[in-house]
Amino acid sequence: MADLDDLREGSNFGLGVTAGQQSFHVKGAENLPWGMKDRLSRIFNPKTGKAVMLAFDHGFIMGLTSGLERIDLNILPLIEYADCIMCTRGILLSSIPTTTNKPICLRSDAGASILTELNDNVLIDIEDAIRMNVSAMAVMLAIGDEAHEAKTVANLYKAVDKASRYNIPVMGVTAVGKQMARDARYFGLASRICAENGANIVKTYYCDGFEKVVAACPVPVVIAGGKKLPELEALDLCYKAIGDGAAGVDMGRNVFQSENPVAMIQAVHAVVHDGLTPQQGFEMFQDLSK
Repeated sequence: MADLDDLREGSNFGLGVTAGQQSFHVKGAENLPWGMKDRLSRIFNPKTGKAVMLAFDHGFIMGLTSGLERIDLNILPLIEYADCIMCTRGILLSSIPTTTNKPICLRSDAGASILTELNDNVLIDIEDAIRMNVSAMAVMLAIGDEAHEAKTVANLYKAVDKASRYNIPVMGVTAVGKQMARDARYFGLASRICAENGANIVKTYYCDGFEKVVAACPVPVVIAGGKKLPELEALDLCYKAIGDGAAGVDMGRNVFQSENPVAMIQAVHAVVHDGLTPQQGFEMFQDLSK
């Protein structure tokens, strides 16, 4: 174990300095096998290097979340505007048409709900991910949670062990519990631990100092949308995150709980891929909502 005496916070992040030896459009994937790069290229647009992921896996913890009562009515109309969709295997098999032809990031751990302590999860079988031809597997990581940290780290590296045999990328999803600070120190630590354990993508939250979180993470970081915000604020969140180095967004409630979800996901897509400002994105949202 590293000596914890005189442990110093990182300070030299090389902000503004482009990573060397990076000809592939996905950060940290330069030396990965062809199959892994192919799957990452389905998720991250090769022209922009960015991704708009639509997350609707909330039901595996939250149950009947507003906006997810009917996947067929509320989610299917949004899928064509997303670069990748993130869901559970039950929803994928029961509700997503096989003609969708969008890359799938499969929620690959389960075992707890909002009625109990979160993160006490187990992994699904890797063969399920293979059978469903997914482009990535998502696994939660709870750093700073004494009851669950070791188990979630073990889940992550076991998922990486299994998925890498079949060239399937793994996305580490940083959890936020009641005792976890929502700051750059926590998100930076959790993101780096995800990458150190082999995650090919990290999903975390935006915060002050986010540019340091991204700079110190050797793989792409996408931001979680979190709780529902007013549309302009959500677009501003996307814009700031991309400006600070995020490789995309993985949004759920800020899209499917919007007053016009189809317009909202198109506005998010334009901010992420086309560089629209939040105000321009909001005007686009308003125009599409008429």
